[in-house]
Amino acid sequence: MAPQPEVTTHFRQYLRSFLGVIRILQILIGAGLWVTIALNRYEGPIHFVLFVAVLFWLLTVAAFFITLLDKQDLVPVVGGDRWLLSNLFHDVAAVVMYVPAIGIMIYKTERYEYCNLKQYEHPCLYKVYVAVSVFACLGAMVYLISAVHLGCKKCRGEQTVM
Repeated sequence: MAPQPEVTTHFRQYLRSFLGVIRILQILIGAGLWVTIALNRYEGPIHFVLFVAVLFWLLTVAAFFITLLDKQDLVPVVGGDRWLLSNLFHDVAAVVMYVPAIGIMIYKTERYEYCNLKQYEHPCLYKVYVAVSVFACLGAMVYLISAVHLGCKKCRGEQTVM
């Protein structure tokens, strides 16, 4: 059974919209962040960074598919007319949680700075921490762009996320 034309049109509209592209970037950057952490040995405060990355990755995937399928009305309490505000709150919360994660990763990167020397022969996580720091900064930036975009839409009185 072929999908109905209005569903296919909505898919294309959302995937080509600014927010659709931003959500895909958030999903890819978030996946890169938590996979990079999970594939390497980590300890201490990096558990918080992993928590933030996985939490907001899962929430973003859920928001992406709910909006893609146009099922915002089925979400209790935060769906329907409040969907734009819910997405705005999600993105602001992500930025607020990513900022300390960036701080943790920069601190850990600076602590392992010594093993960037060519003479250092032991295993070192410096390059991993640099990569995770970059992913965290990119993630925070993309969530901030999305929050500003949604905030502008909310101020203009628009009701839809697309």
